[in-house]
Formats: sequence, structure tokens, C-alpha cells
Amino acid sequence: MFTVRIARIFRKIGRIPRFFRRPVVFDRTLVIVLAVPALIGPLLMIVQGQWWFQAATLHYLLGTALLLVRRRRPVPTVALVIAVDAVFILSGTVDNTNIPTLVALYSLGRYTSGRTTAIASAAACVAGAAVMTLGVEGQGLWLVSLFTVGAAVGLGQLVRLRAELKERGMREAADAAVRAERRRIARELHDVVAHHITVINALVGGARATLPPEQEVTRNALESAEQTARQAMSEMRRLLDVLRADGHEGPDAATGVGAERLPALIKEARSAGLPASLTVTGEPVALPATVDHAVYRIVQEALTNTRKHAVSARASVLLAYQPAAVEVEVLDDGLTKGQGAPGFGLGGMAERVALCGGQLSTGPREEGGFRVHARIPLEGT
Repeated sequence: MFTVRIARIFRKIGRIPRFFRRPVVFDRTLVIVLAVPALIGPLLMIVQGQWWFQAATLHYLLGTALLLVRRRRPVPTVALVIAVDAVFILSGTVDNTNIPTLVALYSLGRYTSGRTTAIASAAACVAGAAVMTLGVEGQGLWLVSLFTVGAAVGLGQLVRLRAELKERGMREAADAAVRAERRRIARELHDVVAHHITVINALVGGARATLPPEQEVTRNALESAEQTARQAMSEMRRLLDVLRADGHEGPDAATGVGAERLPALIKEARSAGLPASLTVTGEPVALPATVDHAVYRIVQEALTNTRKHAVSARASVLLAYQPAAVEVEVLDDGLTKGQGAPGFGLGGMAERVALCGGQLSTGPREEGGFRVHARIPLEGT
């Protein structure tokens, strides 16, 4: 019991920093922390029966109170704080700005961006320099104003940039985790569901083949079941391709590209400076959507790798239609630029081909260059 109570106490203590990180709570706490030291002196004088309140203290407290809206309204906050400074400096009661002015300028850099920050900072610098020049005797006050505004706003911009980079990194990590989970689900579905559907299809087909001719009704039922299993397999593969598609592939990640667009892809490669050719053998047939998409992506990724990793390369693409399968081969004869960081292209190819039930082989050629070869069986043959 004692250990449990200690753990609860530490959990409650751990909630304190999270509580004060709330924007409203933090801003109110900041105002209180800044205001309390300035109130101690006047309160002590009041306790002693002397009603005494310095103008400098009033100046400080007014500027501090304006910080309550520094996060939601940074530009008006800076304008009001500088206006308060101008009133007290030009009246001769104070001869300098104070901490609330620096905090307001920091908030301007922290919670605004782009043109708003530049215009507001320039206006604050000009206004501060004018007020100091008119209200305080001395030289080079405009330079002091420029340094004060630039340092405070610059610090706010730096903190803002770091926060945005951290948020972007967390968002990208979350997106990567989602994509990895989608690919894992796709692999699990393929390994488990596809296997069982294939077995069911084979068993139904075997049973239908062994029926005597007079059992026509049973044969028709089994044939319908076999066709349904085959259709379920096709639909599941489309679903798996959608699961594997991520934001890097654009809106056509699951549909919209296929073997018909290979000539355009070869033309794009030539325009990018890679000499490439396309050869088609066999009688072209309509490919299943998943296979059609995989063929296009394999060629696209192979040509991209050639442009990135090979020097003085020429590429040739072979698309071969066979009675029971389609083969795609991409060859290049370039020299490898060197060992770079491994990417995900070859792994993505392997996943695509595996989801279609095919085989992929990649590797360097003996005569130089690189070879990518995939053979994908066609459904319903």
C-alpha cells in the first residue's frame, strides 16, 4: 500500500508540468510571476500607512497585464506595449523600456510569420527609436532599438522554427508508422486469406472435375463457387494494392496507370536524359488491374533507379505477353555511381510482385549494368 501511495504521489507531481504547459495557464502564470515583485514594494508601503505608488511601477504593471493576450493577439500586444512605453517615456516618468516589452516582441516572433512579422518588427523598431530619441537624451538610440527588436523577435522566430520542425518530424513519423501498418496488414491478408481462397478454389475445381456427367446441377454449383472464389481473390488483391498505396505515389496509387502508359513513361525518361527503348512481344491482352499497375510501377521504379544510380546508362524495357503470364524486364548498361543509402524501391517491387503471385529477380549483370526481371501469372488462364 505504501508503494502504491508513493506511485500516486509521483504521478500527481508529474501532472504539474503538463498543467502549466497549457497556453492560458502559462500566460496567466507568467503575468503573475512578473507582477508580484513589482507589487511587493507598494504593498509594504500601504501596510505602513503610506499611500505611495511610483509611476515606473504603474508603467511596468500595465505592460505586464497586456501580456495576457500575447499569444492570441501578438501584433496588437506589441502595439499597446509600445504605446504604454511612449506615454511614460515622453512624459519623463521613465527613461527606458522594460521586461514586458521584450516579452511582447518575443511573442511577435514566436506566434507570427512571414510578412506579418517583418512589417510589425519594422514598425516596432521605428516607433521604439522615435520614442527613445524624443524622450531620452543620447546618441545611437535607434541602434539600441534595432538590436532590442531584432534580438527579441529573432529569438521568437528561432523557437517557432524549432517547434515547427519538431511537429513536422512527429507528423512524418506518424505517417510512416501508418504506412508500415498498412503494408503489414496487406502482407497478413495475402499470406493468410489468399492461401485459403486458393486452396478452396483448387478443391472446388478438383471436385467439379471428378463429377459424373449426369450431375449437371452439382457441376454448375461447383463451377459457380469456383468462379466466386476466383473473383474474391481478384478483389482482395485490389484491396491489398490499395492498402499498400501511400501518399508518395499520388492519386493514381491503386488505379489509373498500366502497361498502356509505358510508351509515355519511356518518352518521359528520354526527356529526362536517359536513352531508353521499349519492346513488346506476344499478343497484348487486357491485364488484371493489379497486374497492370504492378507492371507500370516496376518499369517506373527501375528507370528511376537507373537515372539515380548509374552513369552514362542506356535502358531497354521488354514487355512479353505469354499465354499464362506476363514478363517485364528492364536492363541498363551504366556504371554504378557508388554505394549510396539503400532505398525502398526494390523492396516495393518485390512486394508488388509477391502480391500478384509472381517472382522478381534483380541484380548486376555480368557484362555491366543492372537487371530487373519480373514474371507475373495471369488469372483465369
